[in-house]
Amino acid sequence: MKTLRIRKFTVICLFLLLLFPWLFFVAAQVLETKTLGFGISDKQKADIKETVQLIETNLKNWKDPVWQNRLNKHLENTNMNVLLQSALNETIYQSVSNHEQSFMKSEQFSLIEDGQVTGKVTIYYSNSRLKQIIAAFVGLIVAFFIVGYFMRRNILIPLEKMSNCARKIAEGDLDVQLPSSEITEIAEVRDGFHVMVAGLKKSFQKQVEMEAERRFIIASVAHDLRTPLFALRGYLDGLEKGIATSPEKQAKYIAVCKEKSAQLDRLVEDLFTYTKTEYSEIEFNENKVDFTHVLKKAIDSIMPQAQLKYISITEGNFPNHCMINGDAHLLERALNNLLDNAVRHSPTKGRIFIHCYQESDRVYFTIRDTGKGFSADELHHVFEPLYRGEVSRNYSTGGFGLGLTISQRIIRQHGGDIIAENDKEGGALLTGWVPLAS
Repeated sequence: MKTLRIRKFTVICLFLLLLFPWLFFVAAQVLETKTLGFGISDKQKADIKETVQLIETNLKNWKDPVWQNRLNKHLENTNMNVLLQSALNETIYQSVSNHEQSFMKSEQFSLIEDGQVTGKVTIYYSNSRLKQIIAAFVGLIVAFFIVGYFMRRNILIPLEKMSNCARKIAEGDLDVQLPSSEITEIAEVRDGFHVMVAGLKKSFQKQVEMEAERRFIIASVAHDLRTPLFALRGYLDGLEKGIATSPEKQAKYIAVCKEKSAQLDRLVEDLFTYTKTEYSEIEFNENKVDFTHVLKKAIDSIMPQAQLKYISITEGNFPNHCMINGDAHLLERALNNLLDNAVRHSPTKGRIFIHCYQESDRVYFTIRDTGKGFSADELHHVFEPLYRGEVSRNYSTGGFGLGLTISQRIIRQHGGDIIAENDKEGGALLTGWVPLAS
């Protein structure tokens, strides 16, 4: 929709307020005088000349009633009036009242015979332009109505509606219908309201999602804490009550307790790291780091876990001295989580393929396993906190559901990202990248 600046709109309104009275004035002048001239018309000049001649040639008949009737008819036809006076200013004949004289233009002259004033004549004719002034006033009122209509339609009503919309938004009602206007400034304010409402809707939606996520996290953490704690308490009660009578059984109970306490320690550590990455409170010691060296350290740390399942890890041709700006400890933790996920979901005697390469100003890495891969639903939620495709949340088949989330956030803090997909040959494929140091 084409709009006008409020300055231009104001100029147009002022122009209309000046134009309409002038148009009405001119129209009234044309209708009355049949001409655009604003002086005495030719017809008036001819009527005045004829009236003067009639009065001058009948000086002796001024007091004759018959002649006065004849003069009166002539004055009615020419829309004029006269005042005839003697040399001593005595009124002989008057066709107009003193009140009406103030609204008419006059011409005065004297009649002289033998060097003496014999009479005085005053001719009154309409030249007050009263009709034109009234017409101009009507034009001004019409202009005010037109300007007022457009001001009300394009300024006052939109501003009033926006005020009501602002009150509704303040009360939490975001389903408001914002008014349109042909004034640019008001249209810009309306567009600003649209952006604000869209932002608020998005913010409220995000708040609802975060609240749902918070409840889910609380429920999941309660479940994940309760399971090892319940087992730990059971085995400790067994030791206390002397159920484990043999040294072998006692050793087994102690091993289970150590395993459950390790699970609790890992869960607390993951929750602590997740919380710090969530609020960007994690300490970030940025240095020049060789990404290839960090990746190899992560592979070495996960190797014992892979050997327990007879999983072979195949490394690609890693580039030498792949320098990036980052925190070596955090990067190693992120890669450990990714490799741990690959080991957990690979079958016994499976394989894991790891590649790393440079491209343009980035270093890319891929981790592919020979497991079942991600389901369609898992691909949409794999990086969500505490999400696990295994509904029972069995620790023998997976972790706590925070590893991939933490890894993605650490990589993003380093300016990169991770995506999850399924490889064409089967198995899960995680691809990530980090920008190289300049």
